[in-house]
Amino acid sequence: MAERAAIVTGGSSGIGLAIARMLLEEGYGVTVAARRPDKLEAAAATLAANGGELQHIAGNMNSEEVVQQVVSAHRERFGRLDVLVNNAGVGIGAPVNEIQTKFLDMQLGVNLRSIVLFYRECAELLKTAGAAHRNALVVNTSSIAGKSGEAWLSVYSATKHGVIGFTQAMNKELGGEGIKSCALCPAFVDTAMTDFVKGTVAPEDMIRPEDVGEAVRLLLRLSPNCVIPEIVFQRPGESL
Repeated sequence: MAERAAIVTGGSSGIGLAIARMLLEEGYGVTVAARRPDKLEAAAATLAANGGELQHIAGNMNSEEVVQQVVSAHRERFGRLDVLVNNAGVGIGAPVNEIQTKFLDMQLGVNLRSIVLFYRECAELLKTAGAAHRNALVVNTSSIAGKSGEAWLSVYSATKHGVIGFTQAMNKELGGEGIKSCALCPAFVDTAMTDFVKGTVAPEDMIRPEDVGEAVRLLLRLSPNCVIPEIVFQRPGESL
């Protein structure tokens, strides 16, 4: 049994997959969750090929029942939780007069509501880890759009602003219990989510998912005396 364990949502590709791979390299037992079973199966097979303790659970993180299922399965398999990575997210662009309610609710649910639910369901496990080593960690994937609102991506921007605000609140609420929270705020990363802009920004010029994974590796290695509440990732020459 691994000495430390982690949950990664949205772990079937992109940033989540890169973070899950890094955690396995660091010796963590990992529960990976994502929406699409076929894509998750393929990602899990790739991750398992390099060894390590891994389980995967498919489901929509917009569902409270799925969130509870993921945490319950993780607790049963690993018995502890040292790192929670809230990475599942969805972005659906539209001008404000054309926003569809189902897509509004989807983004609010996956990007923000699920993070609150995972904190709630994982609180006991995280507090136990925090009491043991004062270095429990929650990583929440926000976006550069959470730092400065983007036209056409207004709902997505609002949810990512919310992720930053909730992360700040959790540091104030849980920091004294040995639980750190960090919001990741990347610009364009070469993932499927940025396909819509790849006619303007070449994939080879984008931030790599592994860049974000390495930033999380840094967070793992900090002493209990240091908290990094937010990391902004930009391409050379960019600014907020």
